[in-house]
Amino acid sequence: MRSRSNSGVKLDNYARIVHQTILRHQDPVTGLLPASEEQPDAWVRDNVYSVLSVWGLSLAYRKNADRDEDKAKAYELEQSVVKLMRGILQCIMRQLDKVEKFKHTKSPLDCVHAKYNTRTCATVVGDTEWGHLQVDATSLFLLILAQMTASGLHVVYTQDEVDVIQNLMFYIEAAYKVADYGMWERGDKTNQGIIELNASSIGMAKAALEALDELNLFGAKGGPGSVVHALADDIQHCQSILSSMLPLASMSKEVDAGTLAILTYPAFAVEDMALVNLTKEEIISKLQGRYGCCRFLRDGHKTPKEDPSRLYYESAELKLFENIECEWPLFWTYLILDGIFTNSPEQVQEYQEALEGILIKQKDGIPLVPELYSVPHDKVALGLTLTTRVGEVFKGSLFLSNG
Repeated sequence: MRSRSNSGVKLDNYARIVHQTILRHQDPVTGLLPASEEQPDAWVRDNVYSVLSVWGLSLAYRKNADRDEDKAKAYELEQSVVKLMRGILQCIMRQLDKVEKFKHTKSPLDCVHAKYNTRTCATVVGDTEWGHLQVDATSLFLLILAQMTASGLHVVYTQDEVDVIQNLMFYIEAAYKVADYGMWERGDKTNQGIIELNASSIGMAKAALEALDELNLFGAKGGPGSVVHALADDIQHCQSILSSMLPLASMSKEVDAGTLAILTYPAFAVEDMALVNLTKEEIISKLQGRYGCCRFLRDGHKTPKEDPSRLYYESAELKLFENIECEWPLFWTYLILDGIFTNSPEQVQEYQEALEGILIKQKDGIPLVPELYSVPHDKVALGLTLTTRVGEVFKGSLFLSNG
């Protein structure tokens, strides 16, 4: 009997971590993941990002299989990925009337929703009760769907579903001229629910259109009818507007850490490396702190001075949040991946060491990345010292409470 190789032992440990932090929360019917126990809804963007580690692990098992059990594990992980992606697809297919309307109206009231009921795939809030128009979320789903299909996964089953994906490409193709709420779901920085053009949405749409163009959604078994197409003009329009906007993230956000998603993994949407480096420098110099990066300047989310009972607040209140913005370690993971793809071991080491210093170690030995670090109430006057608060560990992040 062969003993496990070193790579096999490592994969088994990663499988344990993935199961404990992600897969054990997957709904057995829809395949979707809830945000947390307090927020049981499934966000499209969060679900796609969460399942990427499951997909990556399945690919690693395929490549480094020591035994037949490894191939079986790879298949099991792949099917968990397919189940989640098809769950999102089912959510969207319930809103095809909106997809058709939006192609003509470009109205936030006619867009597909950004979050759904984890157990039923149904909508959870009304069209006017949330910033649903998030082109980057739909584009991220399409981008990863394209990559998974190209890797050999069979996510799309029928011709009807092929037509849905083609329609979704038409849905996002005008991202360069569609104002949306962006990846932070609240739109304009003044936080009054005003939509605006967002570089992160445009870049993600461009990447999705490029990845899907001429792709056969049935894989090697498909024919001409299962190939989807994108217009080259729309891709070029997205590229032109994106290049003209950066390093500005939007009209209200002079810099936004969320643009890291289009500068590096997973979108790699910006072709001009000088512009990529300039934008990254802006983010690091203006937003990076001791515990991560702020989302953007004067971001009031989860700060001690924010009123959590209101979805939006007045623009005059933004001054209150200056120098007490929460810091998100998540953005260091983007910079680690960026260092890997740009062959910069010094950058990788720098952010790995920084991240290791703020991880939350659990009793089972699994380290988790906190969602954010917030300034405590008694330190607001200093605007400098950040400490984490007691929170609940769930789905690989630390969701902070008001304790």
